[in-house]
Amino acid sequence: MASPRPRSPRPITPRKDDESFWEKIGTLGRKKRIREVQEVQEEGKNAIDSPGSPSNGDFPPEIYSLEENEEMSIIQPDSYKDSKLRALINVLIDWINDELANQRIIVKDLEADLYDGQVLQKLLEKLAGQKLDVPEVTQSEEGQRQKLRVVLGTANVILGKSRWSEDKWSVEKIHSKNLVAMLHLLIALARHFRAPIRLPENLTINIIVAKKQGDGTIKHKTVPEELTSCYDDVGMRCQRDAFDDLFDAPDKLHVVKSSLVTFVNKHLNKLNFEVNELDSQFHDGVYLIVLLGLLEGFYVPLYDYHVTPHDFEQKVHNVSFFFQLMLDIGLPKSKARPEDVVNKDLKSTLRVLYNLFMKYRNLN
Repeated sequence: MASPRPRSPRPITPRKDDESFWEKIGTLGRKKRIREVQEVQEEGKNAIDSPGSPSNGDFPPEIYSLEENEEMSIIQPDSYKDSKLRALINVLIDWINDELANQRIIVKDLEADLYDGQVLQKLLEKLAGQKLDVPEVTQSEEGQRQKLRVVLGTANVILGKSRWSEDKWSVEKIHSKNLVAMLHLLIALARHFRAPIRLPENLTINIIVAKKQGDGTIKHKTVPEELTSCYDDVGMRCQRDAFDDLFDAPDKLHVVKSSLVTFVNKHLNKLNFEVNELDSQFHDGVYLIVLLGLLEGFYVPLYDYHVTPHDFEQKVHNVSFFFQLMLDIGLPKSKARPEDVVNKDLKSTLRVLYNLFMKYRNLN
């Protein structure tokens, strides 16, 4: 007769009454934490599903950490798809890095790099040519806010603000990494100090203003926020002109460009020069000076300008010299800035050339 098969050993499961006092306490603690997590998750779900919240639940996590009746403004996610907004951010980052290149400061992200006031301090000192009375390095949050108070206070004085511009930027907005506030401040500084950059014009984005209610729900509203408008060469608002409208009609723009290329080559060909790209071949000012000399019948001494400019400053010198020549012969002041032409801004270059075209179009 076969012997019975031995059974596999089974793990010993302690009875409930075998649990120690401390194990019971630990179990209660875990259950409490689980309940807290579930409550937070449920609160978030209710906030998302509530009538005052976006249907797509695009709030960032920090929205749900708001205190009761606390308010926060964020850029609507769809606005980040706007090429003008991306271009604006990139232009401002490049400008800051150019200004602070000698100090080996590199900005990659506005929100992450500007909130503590360190970069803003260095930028304002460079632009204004004055040293701010603040500690070089501040680690604590209160130290960072104090630095921002000095930096923004100085900036408001320079910008002619009679009070804190709470509607645009403030210590709390900058320190909380509010991108819209940072953009408003940087745009104001760039305009005031006539930065050699071209900002995208007529940029309006949507802002979500969210507020946490007493019952834990989050109500919101979406409002338009104008970041840039149309500006003249000294940073003041201006009305749209024919060239602004022209860029909204590609077919007409092509006709105007072709006409101007024909016009300038008609005269530059006399010296065996020829251009095909208006923005890139006039940006250093050399052909502009030569063209004006041909149109007016005078020779510009080579020592008055840089025949082969090697850097940005030399190109700006050339275009500025050309603008002065235009004024000397009675042409109206250009709406464009020398820096815009040097930066190959097509609209600015077309404005300059059109001034010449209107006066000399019948000249053989």
